[in-house]
Amino acid sequence: MSEYDLTLSDLERDALTEVVNIGVGRAAASLRKMVGRQVMLAVPSVEIVTPAGAAALIGQRENEDLVAVRQAFDGAFSGRALLIFPETKSLELVRAVVGDEMSAEQVCELEVEALAETGNVILNNCLGTMANMLQRSLKMSLPEVVRGSGHYLFADGSDSEQGGLVLFLYINFTVRDQDIRGYIAMLMDLPSLASLKILIGDFIDRVVEHTY
Repeated sequence: MSEYDLTLSDLERDALTEVVNIGVGRAAASLRKMVGRQVMLAVPSVEIVTPAGAAALIGQRENEDLVAVRQAFDGAFSGRALLIFPETKSLELVRAVVGDEMSAEQVCELEVEALAETGNVILNNCLGTMANMLQRSLKMSLPEVVRGSGHYLFADGSDSEQGGLVLFLYINFTVRDQDIRGYIAMLMDLPSLASLKILIGDFIDRVVEHTY
């Protein structure tokens, strides 16, 4: 692990948070068109942690099963992206997407399809915007909905022997006065995270050069 210096300076963390916030802002605009009501997304914090650390962070906040939309991404940096909600919050999100007039049974029937579509919009906009701002491109897989504990979500299919880490984002997610908290996590191996850090440094240099 000493081969890669993945420690973020305050400037790098601020730049990464800004890039991510612009990405989720684009996602909010797209989601607003889907649900026909005001959507607010914000990322107040960005952390790089181990998979166990990411599971612990969620465990500190949530005591119920989790639902996640998962997509693989590949390009200048690669890995798997997860949009994660507590189970009860995911149903609130589905109701916001499909409409209030549907019964609880109908909402449950449409849950997987609506979550996959919502996750696809948010993750594609977030990662796509990040890649564009870093002057790179990413390919995204089709979304899949998975359920389980934080430990399951972050361990499932991960290459722990390669020293994978998690770029962990807590998101404030509000749909028409509903508080739907959630998380975005990007699971990447060390070379991908090192590449992302280099791209963030290049982004900072471009901003500084443009400013002065």
